[in-house]
Amino acid sequence: MTPNDYLESVLRDQTFAPDSPEVSELQARSEEVKGVLIEKYGSALRLREAGSKKKGTMIRESYDLDLTCYFPHADYSAGDTLREIYEDVAATLAEKYQTVGKESVIRVFDAFGKTDFHVDVVPGRFVENDDGDVFLYRSSADKERLKTNLDIHINHVRESGVIDAIKLMKLWRVRNTLTIKTFVLELLVIKLLGDKKGKGLSDQLVHVWTVFRDDADNLTAEDPANPTGNDLSDFLNDTVRNELSTVAGAALKAIDESGWEAVLGPTGEEDKAARAEALSRIAATTSSRTKPWGYA
Repeated sequence: MTPNDYLESVLRDQTFAPDSPEVSELQARSEEVKGVLIEKYGSALRLREAGSKKKGTMIRESYDLDLTCYFPHADYSAGDTLREIYEDVAATLAEKYQTVGKESVIRVFDAFGKTDFHVDVVPGRFVENDDGDVFLYRSSADKERLKTNLDIHINHVRESGVIDAIKLMKLWRVRNTLTIKTFVLELLVIKLLGDKKGKGLSDQLVHVWTVFRDDADNLTAEDPANPTGNDLSDFLNDTVRNELSTVAGAALKAIDESGWEAVLGPTGEEDKAARAEALSRIAATTSSRTKPWGYA
C-alpha cells in the first residue's frame, strides 16, 4: 500500500455515510434544539447549520454541528449586548439541557449531562438587517465581540481544494490533543497548500508538517470574513507554535523511521487485510498438518 493509498483508507474510515446512524442522530438533536430556541425567541431568529458538517470536514474521531442562533439587528428580545444575548440563550438551553459554555459557543448535552449531542449553539446578532455579517460574543476579546460571516467561512473551506488534507490534519490534531483551534488549523492548511492542490495527500501533509516544524514562528492566519478586523494572533501564541513545531517534527521523524501508521494508526482496511492474512496462515498450517490423511 502506497502512502497515498494508506491516507485514502484513513479518510474512508473517518468519513460518515450520509445515512449513518451518527449523522441521523446529529440531525435529530439539532432539530430538537432548534425547536427549543424558536419556542422562546420566535421565527425571526435565524437558525442555520454550520461547522464541519457544512464545510465537509467532519471526521468520526471528533465531530459536531454548529447551530448558529442569529438575531436580527434590531431585535433585543435576548438582550442589548452580545454578552447578554449569549447568557440569555445559554439560560434558555439550560432549562432543558446540561450545557457547557465556551468562548463563543454553548455545547449541549442531555438533561443528565451524560449524552453529548455534538451540537454547539453559536449566538450572535446581525450587523445590519437580518443577513450577512454578524457580531459574535467573544469572552477573551477586548470589546467582547468578533465580526464575521458564516457563508464566507463555509465557502472558504469548501472551495479550498484541500478538504481531504484538512480532515487528516484534524485527525492528527485530535490524536495528539493539540490546543490549536480547529478553524485556525483549517486556515493554516488552506494557506500553506495554496499552490500544492495538485500534489498527493502524503506530499501535502509532509509539506504542512515541515513548515510547522521549521517555521512555526512565522505562521499567520487571517479570518477570510474580516482579515483586518479580527486579530487571530492570540490563537497562535508561543505555546501553540511550540506545540505545532514539536509534534510536527515528531510526525516527520516517525514517518521516516516507522511509516505513516506510526502517525495516524492502522486503518480498518489494514485490520481486515491482517485478519485475512492470519486466517490464510492458519489454513496453510492446518492443510500442512492434515496432508498425511489426504493421501490414499
